[in-house]
Amino acid sequence: MSPMTTMDLLERTIVRSGHRLTTPRRRLLEVMDGLGDRFTADQVLAASPGVGRATVFRTLRLMQELGVVCQVVLDGGGVAYRLGSGGHHHHVVCSECGAVSDFASHDIEDLVAELGRRSGFEIDSHRLELYGRCQRCRATLILD
Repeated sequence: MSPMTTMDLLERTIVRSGHRLTTPRRRLLEVMDGLGDRFTADQVLAASPGVGRATVFRTLRLMQELGVVCQVVLDGGGVAYRLGSGGHHHHVVCSECGAVSDFASHDIEDLVAELGRRSGFEIDSHRLELYGRCQRCRATLILD
């Protein structure tokens, strides 16, 4: 039996969630898979001739709801997407090159739960992005 590809996993997630795997959705998944570590909605749109803007944004929203795609707020305030690593996680974003790494932390989740208790809020969701310079960009600064 051959190992599952990223595309197989993406397609299976959509079908198991009860959504149809339409031709435009399949095409958009292929595009996202081919765009690399992070991509914008405009890049997905540009790489998907014949697929409408509304379909791109609806599909990105659906993929986020299913945990297939996650949204990353970049240091300058822009938004990028990346194929999800599964489960709730956070991001470390390089302010120089834009590289993104995922991380998960039970300590952060515990803190969020405690903040909810203290404030009386029922926390539905949260997002955490940390910004700095990656190892490669720091090395470049030292060499310059």
